[in-house]
Amino acid sequence: MKKKILLRSILGFPIGLAIGYAITIILSLIWANGYYAPCVPELIVIMGSEINAVLLQAFLCGILGMGFGASSIIWEIENWGLVKQTGIYFLIISVIMIPIAYVTYWMEHSLKGILSYFGIFASIFVGIWIIQYIIAKNNVKKMNETLYKKQDNKND
Repeated sequence: MKKKILLRSILGFPIGLAIGYAITIILSLIWANGYYAPCVPELIVIMGSEINAVLLQAFLCGILGMGFGASSIIWEIENWGLVKQTGIYFLIISVIMIPIAYVTYWMEHSLKGILSYFGIFASIFVGIWIIQYIIAKNNVKKMNETLYKKQDNKND
């Protein structure tokens, strides 16, 4: 299991970096009036230059990818129930995501900003979880139907 966690972490870094980069492109298309905005202006000011801000944000996006990748192993722990898996996974990724979002100024630095960001993050998590649950449930239903058909054919 340790090897899987390590491999998923290593793979997660470039995936996190790529997703972070894609998000900056999408946000720039929406809000930057034809310009590329690699990170928020507050981060540039704090870091002293745009390149320093971009380097920090890129590194933290990679760390975020590592965290998501490594913690994905939770879904393979068969002796844990779905509620336990979901709760622990959500706790781990929240502990990784919220501080990174704070440091990179993806959220307003106030209690309201933190709570708003967490609410949006939790809502996205729940939405994705529900979609994945429905897909998995449909897959199980299809597999069961296939098994029943095979059993019926065997009994005929």
